[in-house]
Amino acid sequence: MAQQQGEKDHWSAGDYQHSASFVPKLAGKVVTWLDLQKDDVLLDVGCGDGILDVEFSKILAQGTGSLYGIDSSEAMIKAAKELCKDTTNTTFEVLDATNIPSNPALQKGTFTKAFSNAALHWILRKEETRQSVFDAVAASLKTGGTFSLEMGGLGNVAEMRTALLMTVSRRVGMKAALAADPWFFPEEKWITGVLEKAGFRVDKVEREWRPTQADKGGVEGWDGPGCLEVKYCTLSRMRRRGKKLSRRLQRR
Repeated sequence: MAQQQGEKDHWSAGDYQHSASFVPKLAGKVVTWLDLQKDDVLLDVGCGDGILDVEFSKILAQGTGSLYGIDSSEAMIKAAKELCKDTTNTTFEVLDATNIPSNPALQKGTFTKAFSNAALHWILRKEETRQSVFDAVAASLKTGGTFSLEMGGLGNVAEMRTALLMTVSRRVGMKAALAADPWFFPEEKWITGVLEKAGFRVDKVEREWRPTQADKGGVEGWDGPGCLEVKYCTLSRMRRRGKKLSRRLQRR
């Protein structure tokens, strides 16, 4: 999950589980590609409420492995800590992934694997920080380390996104609406390029058509899910109702 430093935390772990519980349930492929082993040292970028991390911790508990999860949302990190409170091999920190480059502790090449599920399309919203995020993840890994990720790909929730932009643009104009667009949904060529530039060898990239039924919260409740996937470096998700976003823009 992503937000700018100093911004109000709009994320709620309870609302997310109510409206987007399908997100971790659809992570089967990227988790398989991660191929987590009991002695791995794992960095989870945009860990959210820790639903996947508690399962990862069970594998790591069989050996000497450990997990370090980061997320920009205090609410999500609080939920992750609570969910994993009985584990001894997990650590969670409130940290925007765009700030990894300025965190020396995460740039020492100590992790064997990095993972991200349904978060990078929020994190990579700003063009100027996109490459540096991948560079920083690469720097966090040991030589031979792997990065498996999933995020929304080109065409993700296209109809909904268009409707939101059109609704908001009627009040504030298209330029302001585009500037407030919370997502970045790249194509396979783009993600391959930035990963290779960061020093990764990309084994596999897939853009998957994934029709998804709205959860109990409906479309209004989606503070977040959509899908592009990359093995050793993979890509899914949605977002906020136009009326609420439009009001927020008008106050600026």
